[in-house]
Amino acid sequence: MAMICANCGKGVVFGQSQKHRRGVAGKRWKKRTQATKRLFKPNLQLANVVVSGGVVKMKLCTKCIKRFKKDKKIYTPSRVSAVLG
Repeated sequence: MAMICANCGKGVVFGQSQKHRRGVAGKRWKKRTQATKRLFKPNLQLANVVVSGGVVKMKLCTKCIKRFKKDKKIYTPSRVSAVLG
């Protein structure tokens, strides 16, 4: 399964994580902290969304879920059965 939001296309991003090392004033190269590669993953959730009159289960990031809740396009499981009849 792809780690991509179905609405906005947000996906995984590569970056670096750094430890905090104390006592490194003066930016000495010898005592520089390690920067290890890591993967930042989006917070994806399955949500029931109203699409053209029907309810579809989509994988959305939490930012899109908040946006859809504001527009009243997200349905909880109990409301899905009521909409579908």
